[in-house]
Amino acid sequence: METALLIVGGVMVAATLLPLLRFEAWWIRVFDFPRLQISFVLVIVAAARLAIGVQGTAETLFLLALLASLGLQARRMYPYTRLARKEVEQSAGPKPGSTLSLLCANVLQSNHQAERLKDIIREADPDLILALETDTWWQGQLDEFALSHPHHVHQPQDNTYGMLLYSRLELQEPSVTFLVEEGVPSIHARVRLRSGQMVQLHCMHPRPPSPTENDRSTERDAEMLIVGREIKRNPSPVVVFGDLNDVAWSRTNDLFKQISGLLDPRVGRGFFNTFNAKHRLIRFPLDHFFHSNDFRLVAFRRLDFFGSDHFPVFIELSLEPHAAHAQEEPQADAAEQNEASEKIEQATG
Repeated sequence: METALLIVGGVMVAATLLPLLRFEAWWIRVFDFPRLQISFVLVIVAAARLAIGVQGTAETLFLLALLASLGLQARRMYPYTRLARKEVEQSAGPKPGSTLSLLCANVLQSNHQAERLKDIIREADPDLILALETDTWWQGQLDEFALSHPHHVHQPQDNTYGMLLYSRLELQEPSVTFLVEEGVPSIHARVRLRSGQMVQLHCMHPRPPSPTENDRSTERDAEMLIVGREIKRNPSPVVVFGDLNDVAWSRTNDLFKQISGLLDPRVGRGFFNTFNAKHRLIRFPLDHFFHSNDFRLVAFRRLDFFGSDHFPVFIELSLEPHAAHAQEEPQADAAEQNEASEKIEQATG
């Protein structure tokens, strides 16, 4: 029993410490994801160690290592609990003409339960629909929304990185770009709200660090940071959303916010885990919305299961320019700017 506790606890301590390294190898960055699961195991091992008894220096040090690791995990996840201060204020009186609602759904290309997704979309009734991992079959299924959402951008692909965007609001200068990797598109456009105000959109789905995708996180990180720098150079109301294949509490997520100056409505509200929808005990927040500080939040919710390994997510934002005075914009320091430059250079140089 004690040997088993030592092995499992040691692995959990190592899994906690490895992400502190700035190395971008997938087998290190993968430990950014299961912080909640690692914390649960740490609690179990620590409780078992206490139940058996702690005698001697070695056992005391082992228990302290477990508790310190648990503290590190809790510190990273704390901002995404309801105990933390909200980063984005709740809108007290949104004006209908200045609101924008968006739905993001990674459909899982091999999943063909399109009718269930379409029911979810109809019920949520968003202004914009972003569907990811979409091939031509999925485009054929979702094109009925072109009637209600006549402004659209189609980039169906067979490599699980296709994207479809449907909007009932006017899109201006829509474009599909391949920022870092061939075959990995992103969609960029400006959307005109009912009030006439313009909002910049960036729809993204970078590859994750994994043994079957990329052996490092560099390309994913660089794609996010390229968009972040573009946003900072051209300040305007902006929303970035999609499956970023990164968890809310990762270092890259923090760096993206600092570089872009965008806010995360998850902070102070909860995890809103979206993946893996098929496994209750292994879930992470992978599908994100970030926005400039001139928006306040109207609604934010995870939607129902429809056969994909991701849950769809819905958000409604209210563009309130005076909100910028109450919501502090993140700022990158010189070290963070250098880190971003290095990542972008590694991926594109």
